[in-house]
Amino acid sequence: MWQTIIVALIVAAALLHFSTKYLPAGVRRAIVRGLVRCGLDEAKMSNLFKVAPGCGSGCGSCGSCDTPEPPANTPPADGSTKRVIMMQVQR
Repeated sequence: MWQTIIVALIVAAALLHFSTKYLPAGVRRAIVRGLVRCGLDEAKMSNLFKVAPGCGSGCGSCGSCDTPEPPANTPPADGSTKRVIMMQVQR
């Protein structure tokens, strides 16, 4: 009886480790969504499964509310100008 319980705990721990480390991020997010629907804390489950919490949490970790970056073709602020020279290699 005790052996069965100990083996079941070891298998459960191995499954938890596998699911937090080796599953694709989309599957881990789906697991977190399912656990949150069951009443568990989203922030704790997101940390455990190493995924960003959803946009409903309001944490701002996804960067969707941040100000956009300036375009890449603007001149640098220090006044230096750089040109890109395109070269064609003939072989």
